[in-house]
Amino acid sequence: MPEVVVAIPSFRRPQSLERLLLALERLETSAQVSVLVADNDAGQREAVALCDTLRRRGYRWPLTCIVAAERGIAQARNALVSHILAHSSADLIAMLDNDEWPSTDWLNAFLRVQKVTGADALQGAVMRAFETPPHHQVQECHGIAPMRHRTGCISMIDSTSNVLISRSCFEGLAPPCFDPAFALSGGEDRDFFERLRRQGRRFAWVDDAVAYAWVPSSRSTLGWVLQRAYRTGNSDMRVFLKHLQRGADLLPELAKIVGVALLSPVLLIAAAPFPRQRSRALCKLFRAAGKAAALSGHRYDEYAVVHGA
Repeated sequence: MPEVVVAIPSFRRPQSLERLLLALERLETSAQVSVLVADNDAGQREAVALCDTLRRRGYRWPLTCIVAAERGIAQARNALVSHILAHSSADLIAMLDNDEWPSTDWLNAFLRVQKVTGADALQGAVMRAFETPPHHQVQECHGIAPMRHRTGCISMIDSTSNVLISRSCFEGLAPPCFDPAFALSGGEDRDFFERLRRQGRRFAWVDDAVAYAWVPSSRSTLGWVLQRAYRTGNSDMRVFLKHLQRGADLLPELAKIVGVALLSPVLLIAAAPFPRQRSRALCKLFRAAGKAAALSGHRYDEYAVVHGA
């Protein structure tokens, strides 16, 4: 029987966290499950209070909440990993964000594909649930569109949104596993998987391991989509520069940035009658702008602002 720890970083989203924890109680699985939450708000400790309440009610799984006092998503993830390695014998660690919640067969789907592929890390599908339906012009943009892929081996995982990772991946990295330099900007997960890729770790996608992600009204706008595109470009370039070994390897990235800058005015004019195509072109432009900003040393801290409850 596999032993799995579900690790959840949380910061000032008690309602979303409760939805996630209640969904975990409804899992249909024979696996040995435990749940670990890292409350990244040492002052209010809303996640701690919620976990205490659920335990008193007789929560289905062993439920622990620790406090990650230093602010930042990387710091919260590192606190989760350190606690698991020190206090659990689980061979598998699942990670969900606190605005997500799994389907009832989520864990079994992960375990089936992990057994077949032998992958070291796996990512599942993410479907969106909207507080306010997004305008049709942004429905295909990153952060709004569903994350889907054909089940099977893949070359890379880009985020810790809905993943299952073997314990050996964490044990094989020099700590900290998640770089604190990405504390409020995001990108710590992309950096983590890049380090695993360079070690020769194997990745897989599991399209039946479905998690749902809550999208508040503040995130279902063109403005937020463009902000996310800029942040993604910014953090991706920072990860690229961190691992850059030869200056010549930067030239293709520079060419992409220049190409987008030169072609964007033409694409935007051509896409003017087509809102979805215009939004995609704008996202490419903002992502390239984020990359260019990273080259000049600018860091965009998207996670300094909390969306949703």
